Amino acid sequence: MTVATIEAVDFFYLRMPEVEAIADNSQDSLLVRVASGNDVGWGECDAAPLVSIASFIAPMSHGICRPVQDSVLGQLLDSPADIARINKLVRANGLDLLQTSHTLAGIDMAMWDLLGRRRGEPVWRLLGHEQSHGKTPYASQLFGDDPAETLAKGKAQRDRGFRAVKFGWGPYGQGDARSDREHIAAAREGLGEEGILLVDAGTVWVDDLEAASARLEALKTHRATWLEEPFISPALAAYRQLAELAAPLRLAGGEGAHNFHMAQQMIDYAGIGYVQIDAGRMGITDAKSVADYAAQRDVRFVNHTFNSHLALSASLQPFAGHEKDDICEYPVEARPLAREITQSMIERDANGLIRAPDAPGLGLEIDTAAMARYLVQVEIKIDGEMLYTTPALP
Repeated sequence: MTVATIEAVDFFYLRMPEVEAIADNSQDSLLVRVASGNDVGWGECDAAPLVSIASFIAPMSHGICRPVQDSVLGQLLDSPADIARINKLVRANGLDLLQTSHTLAGIDMAMWDLLGRRRGEPVWRLLGHEQSHGKTPYASQLFGDDPAETLAKGKAQRDRGFRAVKFGWGPYGQGDARSDREHIAAAREGLGEEGILLVDAGTVWVDDLEAASARLEALKTHRATWLEEPFISPALAAYRQLAELAAPLRLAGGEGAHNFHMAQQMIDYAGIGYVQIDAGRMGITDAKSVADYAAQRDVRFVNHTFNSHLALSASLQPFAGHEKDDICEYPVEARPLAREITQSMIERDANGLIRAPDAPGLGLEIDTAAMARYLVQVEIKIDGEMLYTTPALP
């Protein structure tokens, strides 16, 4: 029997011709290709691409600040237990390497994709789920620059058949409570009375309880389902206090969590009703642990995704079998790069639902021709020694 070890981990930095200073992380991408034996898997990191590449190849600083490659290359990859073991090793050896989780997330995703393809099984089944339940996708988009544009954007998604829409970032929280109230009223009008309205503050108030509290009345009046990320993830006390004031409006957060324990802290101490996890930031392995823990604590698990449909598929796998966790983020304003790098996309069915694919692995094929259009050529040298160069496309 051939021992299947990880022989190569390749990174591909993709970028739009212009990158704007807005909260849209679909403007660039870092795709990861893992090779083992005759099998290949793909993943995507949701992080600054060059920094993530550097954490994979940077020379060791000391015993618990080693490059990620030291804990991945040459490792046996033949079962889910191997993926869990590699995750543990990477985190232990990169304890002081703060980019570790982001870099590992894409590798972890690619390892699950590879193993699923090798076994002819979708990732969600390898994770222990018996079936992939349908989820209600919410159209995830930014607020308009003014209430009139917010109204138009809500109407547009309603016309496309979305029952749920999330408005985030943009001007929300940047001005006074009155202007924010106008945006929320416009969002509700555009979406319609029966639609599911979700609001993302993008951590704008950091930990300012007074500023966040001033927005609660409008959110309740217009029946928002949640207020997402009013504060930064570590501001647990502020979250807890706002959650008590906000009821029955629920708080959502967790995309800033980079591992299971960070998410666990939010579930246990922040008073959130929804925990939002990005597989491109903590990996599928830890995300599955969060999904299971959230179910035990009666907190709803939701994916966080604003990248390609490869990342969307990965983000659906951890909670595919959780029937009660029935809503999911679905990016609708992604840049061409994010839309084009897979040969197909996860589409809504006749009932308006989406599911984690049934095909082996993550169920999507990479479009290398599209990759070539956005590929950034990178070289990293130290003292004349080449540590990294952009790999050749397959």
